[in-house]
Amino acid sequence: MVSIPFRRALEFEYGEVAEVAPGIRRIIARNPSPFTLYGTGTYILGRGRVAVIDPGPADDSHIQAILRATAGEIITHMLVTHTHMDHSPGCRLLAAHTDAETYAFGSHGAGKIASGVVVEEGGDMDFEPDIAVRDGDMVEGDGWSVTCVHTPGHTSNHICYASGEALFSGDHVMGWSTSVISPPDGDMSNYMASLELLLRRDDAVYWPTHGPPITDPKPHVRAFIEHRREREREIVRCLVDGPKRIPEMVPTMYADVPKYLHGAAARSVFATMALLVERGDVVCDGELDVGGSYRLAPPGATLTPP
Repeated sequence: MVSIPFRRALEFEYGEVAEVAPGIRRIIARNPSPFTLYGTGTYILGRGRVAVIDPGPADDSHIQAILRATAGEIITHMLVTHTHMDHSPGCRLLAAHTDAETYAFGSHGAGKIASGVVVEEGGDMDFEPDIAVRDGDMVEGDGWSVTCVHTPGHTSNHICYASGEALFSGDHVMGWSTSVISPPDGDMSNYMASLELLLRRDDAVYWPTHGPPITDPKPHVRAFIEHRREREREIVRCLVDGPKRIPEMVPTMYADVPKYLHGAAARSVFATMALLVERGDVVCDGELDVGGSYRLAPPGATLTPP
């Protein structure tokens, strides 16, 4: 089994700002959960005229903490990595205190809706960026700049922001956990391609929205890729004895994961299953969904090497 170099230890105080690197400050919202670890980490980039990255949930106490941390300064930009409810809703609350425009790849599902995919609700459906950015775009402020790195997979509108040797990696790559990939907006094929994209970059440190920084990124990303390939092999082993449904497979594949997380695990298995179906390695009998019946491709078919 692949070993992922997870890091979970983090010293912080809720509501208190910390300078985590020159020109980079962080405040963590009090919204801990199995999916957010200690909570949403909002980053403040620059001094004087600053950018706020991922203002977080619609939590007035967190917004007040951001305002205290930037007292005497001007927030000129709000940069959003993606539109899950722990990342972008804070923009609307913060907008009452600043004229800063919001920057993001697009509204929730923007990377799928354009190709005709109907995206389920569950994200921040009210968010619409003032400025839509694309891969390679540069956003500049007073004494700081970021380059946009589109990394679809966790969501179709997920984007990272590169500043110098640092990459604000949102939920695409985190140090404490892998990301949940939940179709139809989440897409395992896109996620794997986005991980490969990061391997072609030379960022020295990742600052994810949840958890501690990743100070040796490439081995971490390689471990994530191998982990997902391992999940593919586990699915194939589950299907060797005949057709199965994902709910039957999850208890075996995630035996070391608490049962209350098996629903989220099923979504990630489905994302991997959809990739295997797309490659022709697996056949779905009926509708392609979590409850579908899956079997290996007919004898004689060549499985695509992971």
